[in-house]
Amino acid sequence: MIVAQDLHKSFKTKTGLVNAVDAVSFQANDGQITGLLGPNGAGKTTTMRMLYTLMKPDRGQVLVDGVDAGEQPVTVRRSLGVLPDARGVYKRLTARENIAYFGELHGLSREQISARTQALSQALDMDDILDRQTEGFSQGQRTKTAIARALIHDPRNVILDEPTNGLDVMTTRAMRGFLRQLRDEGRCVIFSSHIMQEVAALCDRIVVIAKGRVVAAGTADDLRAQVGEDNLEEAFVKIIGSEEGLQA
Repeated sequence: MIVAQDLHKSFKTKTGLVNAVDAVSFQANDGQITGLLGPNGAGKTTTMRMLYTLMKPDRGQVLVDGVDAGEQPVTVRRSLGVLPDARGVYKRLTARENIAYFGELHGLSREQISARTQALSQALDMDDILDRQTEGFSQGQRTKTAIARALIHDPRNVILDEPTNGLDVMTTRAMRGFLRQLRDEGRCVIFSSHIMQEVAALCDRIVVIAKGRVVAAGTADDLRAQVGEDNLEEAFVKIIGSEEGLQA
């Protein structure tokens, strides 16, 4: 379980202080997929970076399985599998070597790395690329390698920043199936996406962020009912539009 409590994060710019995240709070439960939804610049990526300890909040708290990320960041990182917005792979290494390297960083034995690599390769349909050098990989192949690398230590909590961005139709379908598998294994899954169809199909709960604040949360049905729309995209536009109108 991942809990965000009253998260704040500001950045200094040439024109002054920008509040990127302003009092964001939500809970992502085990055995569920929680989606973070919002327009560009809403604060989603900054929020996710605070969740996986890349950034420290100016104020507020992140709890991962009850552990305070600010007080015990190393412990929290061990329980997280993260696909960040920047997911480069080591081009001179094969996919298998990329994955093994991260397994070694997590202190896994060769036997554990081998077993986990085999399981992840099967789940992500990577057998044909596992022993290929990653230079020249397609976007989908790089993403698969980065996800396998992130999950090599079998974390209970998974945070994915736009995991299907740039993927073709078939790879996207396979990735959605993989996310459902993670949920069905009882893991806590948080992911961000701009694709409404994907969010509606996958998420047990949706958190809508706009202008650095949570402006709505609930199931897809909850959000549609909140603004009287049958379509999630139309509901999202109304929610975001209402928020911007209130702040004008």
